[in-house]
Amino acid sequence: MTKFFSEYQIKQTIEFHGHQCPGLAIGIRAAELCLRELGHNKDSEIVVICETDMCGVDAIQSLTGCSLGKGNLILKDHGKMAFTFYRRSDGKGLRARLNPGFIGELRAEMSRLMAISNPTDEEEDQCEKIRAQCEKRYAEAKLEDMFIVEEPQIRMPRPAAILQSLTCDECGEMHMESRSRRFAGRTLCLPCFAKFEQKI
Repeated sequence: MTKFFSEYQIKQTIEFHGHQCPGLAIGIRAAELCLRELGHNKDSEIVVICETDMCGVDAIQSLTGCSLGKGNLILKDHGKMAFTFYRRSDGKGLRARLNPGFIGELRAEMSRLMAISNPTDEEEDQCEKIRAQCEKRYAEAKLEDMFIVEEPQIRMPRPAAILQSLTCDECGEMHMESRSRRFAGRTLCLPCFAKFEQKI
């Protein structure tokens, strides 16, 4: 695995995620790229926008200190293996997307084997071997080979704000002001607004 992080940090990341896998390795290397280029959250706040909901997001949370709860990890699941990182202090940012040409044949074979609904023992063994090979290649790759680094495509989100809580006039539940909608003179939470919207 990369020497950028200590064995302890990698172990903590695996424990946080629950298992070791190629997707987690991608996230570990994306976190390494972020910290190498922008520094760590303890120096200046880092914001990440993840364009996937896959395993690597857990590695990014664990290793960069960005999290959904702090509002500096934003999930925009476009189904793309891409991560945009910003440093708030000066607005410097980058978008890193997995290079489709990097170990493309191995990844294609892994995907094929994982898609088999009733795999034989031989197919399961082969899949595990290829997953291990993918993980090893991700762990040992040069970041410049593994990722295509480009200018951000998504603007840096504004810092999280503490807003007033409102009561939904339909369900009576409290919700954040920025997540409310006005409809027919009533204040509604998003789920209740969606119900009324469907009837229009």
